[in-house]
Amino acid sequence: MKHIKLTLTINGEQRDTVVRMADTLLDTLRGKFDLTGAKRGCENGDCGACTVLVDGLPNKSCMMLTVDARGKQVTTIEGLQNAPMQHAFIEKWAFQCGYCTSGFIMNAHALVNQHPNATDEMMEEWLSSNICRCTSYQEIKEAVTSVLKGNVT
Repeated sequence: MKHIKLTLTINGEQRDTVVRMADTLLDTLRGKFDLTGAKRGCENGDCGACTVLVDGLPNKSCMMLTVDARGKQVTTIEGLQNAPMQHAFIEKWAFQCGYCTSGFIMNAHALVNQHPNATDEMMEEWLSSNICRCTSYQEIKEAVTSVLKGNVT
């Protein structure tokens, strides 16, 4: 299979790699750069555990080819570094096993950045793209709401 050398911008850094044309962004982040915050879940875009930001918008990295990330800004959970949403998830106990947490945080972080006055309905819509099997969604919604209202310590 053909390989290609490319440079990606990940968490604000230029990173060089060689990938197969068929490699997903998830595989590259985890396998080439040891950025394991994006989790391998369903591998068909349903669960959201692999969510990263691409040019500021949530993207399921299992569904995106690495070559399609060329020229874009990719942010993983490792690149957030003390974002209010991370603190809110801790303060509101919005996780249990933690497997889905990074995907939810990335999605919710993008929501508050893109729509700082998001309605409850908009929050529901954005959060519906991620699945948690361990906790109720109530704590997750409370965490997002606390950031939207500026109530994160």
